[in-house]
Amino acid sequence: MTIDPMKAFEIPADMRKFAEQSVEQARKAFDGFMSAANKAVSDIEGRTNAARTGARDVSERAVSFAQRNIASSFDFAQKLVHAKTPEDVLKLQQEYIQEQMRVLNEQAKELGEAATKATRETVKPQ
Repeated sequence: MTIDPMKAFEIPADMRKFAEQSVEQARKAFDGFMSAANKAVSDIEGRTNAARTGARDVSERAVSFAQRNIASSFDFAQKLVHAKTPEDVLKLQQEYIQEQMRVLNEQAKELGEAATKATRETVKPQ
């Protein structure tokens, strides 16, 4: 009895149908996985951009505050140079310290708010 080699490797219709369904299910699962992966990458990019923007805002504010504080120090030094008496120096010193404490408190509050906002923007759902 001779067996036709082509018939020996013929796949039954039920097995072929099962294999086709399995391949289609695997394709759908892979497509779902890739869709979720792309969404995750997009979300990460959005969060990274939000974090970068927030960090830039906080940094720019800090630099601006530093510039203002240094300018204020130079103004104070200029006033000290023109002081006539020790009482004038003490008065200028007291005014400068009070003003700097007020400004530093405002700046700390503003930086805290900016940092909080940046954090919220980074973690909010995309």
